[in-house]
Amino acid sequence: MESLSLLADGFAGALTLSNLFWVVAGCLLGTAVGVIPGLGSSMAVALLLPVTFALEPTAAFIMFSGVYFGGLFGDSTMGILMNTPGQGSAIASTFEGHRMAKDGRAPQALATAAIGAFVGGFTASVLLVFVAPWLARFSSSFGPAEYFALALFAFMATSSVVTDSAVKGLLSLLLGLGIAVIGIDSVTGIPRFTADSQNLFDGISLVTVTVAVLALGEVFHYATVTRHTPQGTMVASKGRPWLSGKEFREAAPAWGRGTAIGLPFGVIPAGGAEIPTFLAYGTERSLDRRRKDPQFGKGAIRGLAAPEAAGNSTTGMAMGALLALGLPVSATAAIMLAAFRQYGLQPGPLLFERSSDLVWALLASFFVAMVVLLIINLPFAQVWAKLLLIPAPYLYGGIMVFCALGIYASSSALFDLGLLLVLGLIAFVMRLNDFPMAPLIIGMVLGPLAETSLRDALVSSAGDPSVLIDGPITWVLYGLLAVILLLSIRAKVVSRTRKDV
Repeated sequence: MESLSLLADGFAGALTLSNLFWVVAGCLLGTAVGVIPGLGSSMAVALLLPVTFALEPTAAFIMFSGVYFGGLFGDSTMGILMNTPGQGSAIASTFEGHRMAKDGRAPQALATAAIGAFVGGFTASVLLVFVAPWLARFSSSFGPAEYFALALFAFMATSSVVTDSAVKGLLSLLLGLGIAVIGIDSVTGIPRFTADSQNLFDGISLVTVTVAVLALGEVFHYATVTRHTPQGTMVASKGRPWLSGKEFREAAPAWGRGTAIGLPFGVIPAGGAEIPTFLAYGTERSLDRRRKDPQFGKGAIRGLAAPEAAGNSTTGMAMGALLALGLPVSATAAIMLAAFRQYGLQPGPLLFERSSDLVWALLASFFVAMVVLLIINLPFAQVWAKLLLIPAPYLYGGIMVFCALGIYASSSALFDLGLLLVLGLIAFVMRLNDFPMAPLIIGMVLGPLAETSLRDALVSSAGDPSVLIDGPITWVLYGLLAVILLLSIRAKVVSRTRKDV
């Protein structure tokens, strides 16, 4: 009952005119960015990070959450209409969604995606109301050893499952950790990896890194690679933007199964919603093979409903893991964690105690965002597709200018603009060679936490390393990490040896 009372207070804050405006603005912006191929919610949050410091924290995070959820639907819209998913989490939705569109059922496919996103996100939001406070209380028992285990868990799990090559994932992680340790050591006061440059004594700003990696690198990739690649044609969406009774009954069980699959992955740092969406799709495909009249490959509505629900339920629970544990499960969540720190806030049990109004207003805004996204996406999905009419050179040129202005406004230093360019070129080279970006961002965000926790644990034990594994929580975390790594290895071996018939 206490959670419901606090949630009611949160709705009172979230439904104020100003905060409601930021919810709607975030949903609109996230959907618009997600619709454009190559962009996504992580880029939108990265670009907004330098310009939202003038906002009050509650308003800023309410907008970020709207962008986060809205980007997922925008990605799916392009996957359905053009077979061009904006992010990895939308790939599974394109398999049957695009077939439905080509078969003249584009409106029904978009409606299925919108309702699935609503079901998954709303269910996760309801669960968060009760789970997030419990997770926060649970995290209050964490000491330095537990936080180090948690950071190591995030590092290894993310690096091993987000790409076909674990080596590339680990190299990306090491680059992020390397950037994180640049600057003056907070304990000894000795400059580290600064090349005696005073401009690096304060380290490299996370804002600069995220904007360079997620935005500028994408601009370079478009200018040199994407614009020379033949693009698919968009399928027109005409007709009723809702489902018939038969279609709804067909999709409803898949929405439920997809939501159930996606929820646990919201607290597992496995790179975001890619794994649960593929698991949900695979589950529905396996069930379809047992039917008298298999529909997969012909535009099966269940093959679209399940991944959409799974992706949004994962995203909803990921916000709970971020708020209660300070654990980012994706690049977008890592950027939001950095935003919390920029405002002087640290997610965890203290956040629930010291900034209760912010936390519960943010949780309430998730419900509002789900309703807003359903309203603006169910009937107007085809309108969003008109954004593709913007000439790409103008669009990406504007993004590049916005990157530079945002960084300069946040630091007022020309040196940071040079760093932005260098890091953007590094991100471009990584993108060309299929290096994942999520481990880099997570490594930079959680690197200082891992270092501080390791030092504190060793100091408290007089240098005895056994303190790092001396406790039930650390054993559970390391055990879960071992299971995830084994499952990841098995999945990759199976994918390379088994042909799907």
